[in-house]
Amino acid sequence: MRRTRTNGHARGARTAAAAAVGVVALATLTAGCKVETVGAAEPTALPTEASSPPTPARPTPSPTPDDSKPGGGPASPSATPSRSPSARPSPEPRTLMSVGDRSRRVRELQARLRQIGHFDRSPTGYYGSTTTASVQSFQGKRGLSRTGRTDVVTWERLLAMTRKPTAEELDPPTAEPAAAKPDARCMTGRVLCISKNSRTLSWMIDGKVVSSMDVRFGSQYTPTREGAFSVYWKSRHHVSTLYDSPMPYAMFFSGGQAVHFSSDFAANGYSGASHGCVNVRDEGKIASLYAQVRNGDKVVIYW
Repeated sequence: MRRTRTNGHARGARTAAAAAVGVVALATLTAGCKVETVGAAEPTALPTEASSPPTPARPTPSPTPDDSKPGGGPASPSATPSRSPSARPSPEPRTLMSVGDRSRRVRELQARLRQIGHFDRSPTGYYGSTTTASVQSFQGKRGLSRTGRTDVVTWERLLAMTRKPTAEELDPPTAEPAAAKPDARCMTGRVLCISKNSRTLSWMIDGKVVSSMDVRFGSQYTPTREGAFSVYWKSRHHVSTLYDSPMPYAMFFSGGQAVHFSSDFAANGYSGASHGCVNVRDEGKIASLYAQVRNGDKVVIYW
């Protein structure tokens, strides 16, 4: 019995010692301690719920082309960004005058071209095919693009080679005035005296010429009537119902035949013909004539 109690005390002492060791080990784990092994890599500690979350690292911004040096490194704050200009074609010179324009400036263009042999007729102020061809001729002689349009470069080159046109160059007198030997029917009253021989129209009052201008007539298939007539209707913005063509400043004298401005005559000269009307190619002159002529004024057409 004595031996058994001793063994029981020994077993109790060993159990108590083991329990004490367990308590120490549990306290050590709770305090976060760890066992370090010499020469071994340090394991990464995982954060606990009580620990603060790690602060995320701020990303380093990639340099943009404006913030970079030509070599690719970041530019200093004081450095001026280097920009590569994009390759673009040079813009065409600005156009000042082109086909269809009517102005005093077009008349000056024609007069200047005539000074240096690129325009072979009287200025009309209308930019047609003849003026286009004259501009192309001038441009070709000067090594410019043969566009036929009067751009800034063409105009400045022409100004440098010519002088300012005189009033007579801008509005030259008719080469063969009809008043030199007018028909006898033109000598009294208010008359549109039109000569087929000289291809001129003279506005006459009591035998005196007020103004004179170049005209053209109908073709052999649609001839302009000859004789003495009178203006019976004026139509400023008239359009032909037969041919659907404009007839500005129309002054009708016989059926559908009238004296009127012709842009085709202004552009192409005598290479064309009318459908029987009396065409005037100078818009400024016929505009003035239209303002003066009244219904009832005489129209005399003769050879």
